[in-house]
Amino acid sequence: MTRHRHGARGRIGIDYTAAVQQRAGIGRYTRGLIGALAELDREREYVLFSAGVEAEPRTWPDNFARRALPLSDRHMAIVWQRLRVPLPVELVTGRIDLFHSPDFVLPPVWRARTVLTVHDLSFLRHPECSSPPLLAYLMRAVPHSVARADILIADSESTRRDLIELLHVPEDRVFVVYAGVEERFRPEPSPEDALRRKRWGLERPYILSVGTLQPRKNFCRLIHAFHRLAQAHGAPHELVIAGGKGWLYDEIFAAIGELGLEKRVRVLGFVDDADLPALYRGADVFAFPSLYEGFGIPVLEAMGCGTPVVTSNVSSLPEVAGDAALQVPPEDVDALADALWRSISDSALRETHRTRGFEQVARFTWRRAAHDLIDVYARVAPSHGGLQ
Repeated sequence: MTRHRHGARGRIGIDYTAAVQQRAGIGRYTRGLIGALAELDREREYVLFSAGVEAEPRTWPDNFARRALPLSDRHMAIVWQRLRVPLPVELVTGRIDLFHSPDFVLPPVWRARTVLTVHDLSFLRHPECSSPPLLAYLMRAVPHSVARADILIADSESTRRDLIELLHVPEDRVFVVYAGVEERFRPEPSPEDALRRKRWGLERPYILSVGTLQPRKNFCRLIHAFHRLAQAHGAPHELVIAGGKGWLYDEIFAAIGELGLEKRVRVLGFVDDADLPALYRGADVFAFPSLYEGFGIPVLEAMGCGTPVVTSNVSSLPEVAGDAALQVPPEDVDALADALWRSISDSALRETHRTRGFEQVARFTWRRAAHDLIDVYARVAPSHGGLQ
């Protein structure tokens, strides 16, 4: 049985801004990980600080304190990352033994040891997928933060290798803490599923993709693959894309128009977390042909809901999908179209991937991630103990 060491205490500060400011992506990651940490560790003291407060504040255990700054996340980044004003984070958190930033960059820290989570290095692997201002910021802030951190956390072995190769981080400074999947992403339908899908106008068979509208998600090639699928096989499906606007997304809508797919490709915009499981469960196949991912939580969310997955064979995605999905080169439109059709039409393959998907997703839980996180904390500040 796993238990905490008695008598081992420490005070840990965590930047909770992403959880407050970002509904998807790193925001979801931070909420899932720190929420599981709060359920698991009732011994150490934690201080969560953020720019702004949650729209729907959660109840935290007694050993978790909250500090909210009257600043936007943008203003906080300007002060700490662009201007590099040397105001240590301890002015917000009070005395801490350890500070953890789950979102790429470190603020100034006075005496505390530091842990930094780097989710991916897409701005180095695929700089063409970032807007010039964002790229300039990341190129300046991330390497600087990586060099200052005592320990780095990567979401995957793929990202760990990138940190070692591209930013020359010593191997013994980087540890992998996999993300998890919330339990609500399960195959059993909810009585509200049909109503939730109807509200989004989803009444025809559909292929689903989830992600922020930006070049790295490879939506343009997905749209072209869908067009070839419809032409070659007469599939009655719609392509449904659920994700808010990010950057450089005009080409996505241009591709839809050029191919005459305005009535077949649905771009829903941001979909609330409460509706996502119903959308996954209603899809005939989930497509995630990203050019690069540090982890790829939507792949596991779809698997948890029992939906067959087609994804890319690059970066972390083979690591996350295992043998439970069809994997294709993300630049190969024909291979993507073929994989989508196989996932739709081959019932034996669908059932195989559905079964393997449940096995794969069981490996990734937020509780396991929180255990691994505490073990990393113990490596940075061993006097404060880990899990036994």
